[in-house]
Amino acid sequence: MSRMPLRQHPARFDLRQLRAFLVVADQLHFSRAAEDLSMTQPAVSRMIRKVEDAVGASLFERSTRKVRLTAAGEAFAAECRLALNHLDLASQAAHNAAEGREGRLRVGYMDFAINGSLPSMLRSFREHASAVSMTLEYMPTTAQHVALLEGRIDIGFVVGALKAQKVSNLLVEEQQFVALVPEGHRLASRPSVPLAELEGEPFVMGSEDAFASFRPLVFDLCHAAGFFPNIVQEASNSSGIFGLVAAGVGVSIYSDCVRSVRRAGTVVKALSNVATPIPIFATWVGNHAPVTLARFIDTVRACVRASVTKQGRARMS
Repeated sequence: MSRMPLRQHPARFDLRQLRAFLVVADQLHFSRAAEDLSMTQPAVSRMIRKVEDAVGASLFERSTRKVRLTAAGEAFAAECRLALNHLDLASQAAHNAAEGREGRLRVGYMDFAINGSLPSMLRSFREHASAVSMTLEYMPTTAQHVALLEGRIDIGFVVGALKAQKVSNLLVEEQQFVALVPEGHRLASRPSVPLAELEGEPFVMGSEDAFASFRPLVFDLCHAAGFFPNIVQEASNSSGIFGLVAAGVGVSIYSDCVRSVRRAGTVVKALSNVATPIPIFATWVGNHAPVTLARFIDTVRACVRASVTKQGRARMS
């Protein structure tokens, strides 16, 4: 067979032709290939000829006894398999993205969330959407508010709800207030502490910029108990609060999520007469979230329902 002149412009053919070519390349028999393709043999031959014309090279050596791939056919078949495989992967990627299993998710969090229920929510989401690229960014509640409204994060886990237009809030958990006292403190051996017992004690508090949403809750509690905390030292993060309490600088009021944190030198005490919880919300912008975010929100909702059910069973037992 004479060699076909190589074309210098991009070849043009459709997926149906490429798939037919690969069937013939696998079978090396036009009749069997035609049966697999549910076509007539002449139709298959015409299709292969069109592919060869588009490529500008003979892809098969044909004889009365057998059919075999030319060197050009071998090379073309290898690349076609790669191309079709990539197309299948692209199709699957599009499907996964439409289902929220691929994409990007930017999550803001603060100390109470990451030491509370957020890790289990992230783990549950990962089990069903492992291809999603997740970015976790630590920032105080007020900083998350700004980041959400500016579109720098997709969802935040914050103290209290963000009341703004087009913002959605989901209560994910209610943590309890506890007292932090140094080891050896007069209250350290008590099973629990009435809040009024902290009146007159030197207080360690989170700073105004880092704990702007939490401080008013503490002040309201103390006001209801008849005193205002005597703040002697502030810290910009939770580790600083724990360290200052452990050093004997003062006592503090914190969330019971502290029980999951290692805090040498600090004793955690339940506040016996405080029933007000610390509300932790998932917050995002918009009523119609993008697919990946919507899937994550569904996961958060499912985790919240499971937690509520578990707590209900625990109370009944």
